[in-house]
Amino acid sequence: MNKFIFNCENCQTRCDGKSKGVYDFKNDAELSEKYENLLIAELNKRNCVIARKCTQSGYPDIELLQNGNRVGFIEVKFQQRTFMAVRKHLPEGNLFPSETLALNQSDLFRYFEIYQTNKLPLFIVWGLRNRPCIVPKDKVLFFYQHIELLDKIYNHYKDKRRFRRASGAGDVVDGVHKGVVVNWHFSLAEFMQFRIDEFLRQYY
Repeated sequence: MNKFIFNCENCQTRCDGKSKGVYDFKNDAELSEKYENLLIAELNKRNCVIARKCTQSGYPDIELLQNGNRVGFIEVKFQQRTFMAVRKHLPEGNLFPSETLALNQSDLFRYFEIYQTNKLPLFIVWGLRNRPCIVPKDKVLFFYQHIELLDKIYNHYKDKRRFRRASGAGDVVDGVHKGVVVNWHFSLAEFMQFRIDEFLRQYY
């Protein structure tokens, strides 16, 4: 596991702690799809698994195959904002702003159900940027974890890491509210840095 815990009060590149009520759902979704396509291409270069977009409704973004059989799933997420008030709003969540990842709670529950139904490895891969204490300027770093461990973490904390935010600009796309307002939160310390060759050696 990683040890991403920084004292934000002493940080020289401190993130803005004031919410502007702007949540660019469309931009985050486009970035997730961009890196989803790049990840598929990189996985397929290794000749270990076949990675392709999963077209099954409600399932993770990518399905992995070996010898024509499904052997796993990968969901790709992307985050650019920092939940600076996490210790105020979730004081028992054991989280610090520098390490906090927010995930749509309904998505999380759906991944739990898919894993229980299929009994195939299911991973969430996070792309992270605009967090100078962890990610170099103008760079993106990726982190991942198996849904089985995330389920254990969820059952340990439950409501202590759940937060409902107010709706804001960017949540509505083409007249439909698509932004996530009920989030469940993980720590980067509970994830591993995603390096494709290491990942494939460990699981495939």
